[in-house]
Amino acid sequence: MKAIIKLVQKFVSLWVFSIGSSNLMPPQEMEQQLLVVQPVESDNEDERDERAYDSNEKIHIIGVDEGTYAGDDDEKTPPFSWRKLWLFTGPGFLMSIGFLDPGNLEGDLQSGAVAGYSLLWLLLWATAMGLLVQLLAARLGVATGRHLAELCREEYPTWARMTLWIMAELALIGADIQEVIGSAIAIKILSNGFVPLWAGVVITACDCFIFLLLENYGVRKLEAVFAVLIATMAVSFAWMFGETKPDGKKLMLGILIPKLSSRTIQQAVGVVGCIIMPHNVFLHSALVQSRDVNKKKVGRVREALKYFSIESTIALLISFLINLFVTAVFAKAFFGTDIADSIGLINAGQYLQEKYGRGVIPILYIWGVGLLAAGQSSTITGTYAGQFIMGGFLNLRVKKWIRALITRSFAIIPTMIVALIFNSSEDMLDVLNEWLNVLQSVQIPFALIPLLCLVSKEELMGVFKIGPLLKVASWMVAALVIAINGYLLQAFVASEITGLFYSFLTGILAVGYIGFIVYLIVREIAFPNFLKKRSIIVVN
Repeated sequence: MKAIIKLVQKFVSLWVFSIGSSNLMPPQEMEQQLLVVQPVESDNEDERDERAYDSNEKIHIIGVDEGTYAGDDDEKTPPFSWRKLWLFTGPGFLMSIGFLDPGNLEGDLQSGAVAGYSLLWLLLWATAMGLLVQLLAARLGVATGRHLAELCREEYPTWARMTLWIMAELALIGADIQEVIGSAIAIKILSNGFVPLWAGVVITACDCFIFLLLENYGVRKLEAVFAVLIATMAVSFAWMFGETKPDGKKLMLGILIPKLSSRTIQQAVGVVGCIIMPHNVFLHSALVQSRDVNKKKVGRVREALKYFSIESTIALLISFLINLFVTAVFAKAFFGTDIADSIGLINAGQYLQEKYGRGVIPILYIWGVGLLAAGQSSTITGTYAGQFIMGGFLNLRVKKWIRALITRSFAIIPTMIVALIFNSSEDMLDVLNEWLNVLQSVQIPFALIPLLCLVSKEELMGVFKIGPLLKVASWMVAALVIAINGYLLQAFVASEITGLFYSFLTGILAVGYIGFIVYLIVREIAFPNFLKKRSIIVVN
């Protein structure tokens, strides 16, 4: 396995060399300069390992609106401040993009068209479950000062952490393909079909450079751009909501009264499955480190967790409303119609235009603008998540623009192939989307289980480890999400996998898959944790 890691490191260094260098140094020297995987002599441990943010990139909050707070009291939490809440606001909204990507929007519109308003209650509770998972990710990042990928690298043996890294990368690639295709569809809509799908993919691929440009201006500027994109989605889909005028009474009943039937079970599974994205868990645990928090003072950590909890709740409330708008629009327009089962991202705008195209601004273009904002924002956060995942698992200290280029290439190359193959067939795109949903579903345990195991460790989390009630609730949520996605996987395999050879191969993979999940859970009971020597929270 060590040989595999060295091979990956060598590949990255050669990739860096191949895309150019100002002084054209040999690959061996380039590798030594850019990659620091083995520990180096340093008194400061933080200088040896890859970090989500450098100290000069973080937002400093200590000293803002603290009044008579005695800073020498490690246990005391500073008083609430609206100004501090504003300074802490940002990571939760970037995280909420994962609840609003094109894959989620497609799940929303299909849920509305097939099930009407009847699954809105499930959307609400799925968002609440997603909030719980994301708050745990934030808790891990704030209390330890390290994100989930970094901690997995230290917690698991080489073979296990490499497996987790591969799984995380596959989940990210699957999500990125959906997001890039969604953006390309929006560009095709807004250009009246002039820009083909493959060209839209190329245009969307360039967003990683936009991301890098914005990042150079600071974290707050980047967060402001995402706020604008979320606002664009909210205005676009709220406009559509106003144009179509869904039934308010049915909408409220759909939110308050649980209802499920055999006909809507597939849409229900899609609603829950789209909410928790594996790469989003890794992302949020890293984003919260953009704020400078003194981890040695319990009061400061409590303060940060309080503000992050508030802003994450607000962000996901807004995401719930946006998803609700999309579901209600398609419930009003297409529930009970002959075309309800055939609606997807690529034809949804045209169907809306045919039914509600008499407004001042064509509803097709309003849909296109909202979809473009969703696709662009989610592809940029995907690039962000990819940097944290690769850097954390492999401990790569690589220039950000190089890492972004590598991360983007992993997704763009297969996406371009997909766009060229599926450009002329809506049905084939729907089949592709099913495969991508399954790809992401099978990766969910490999983000949730490590997260729950780590936040339960007293030697890692100190006083901020989760208590018994929260632990039980979290594992119940994780078990439910994994079971629902397992149902999706089983149904998909039963319908798509035929023949003795493929069935046998699928059985072998299933045994290995379940075995690895069992290993991740059982090892926390059977093996002592070496992280005791790396305790983060210091309580006098």
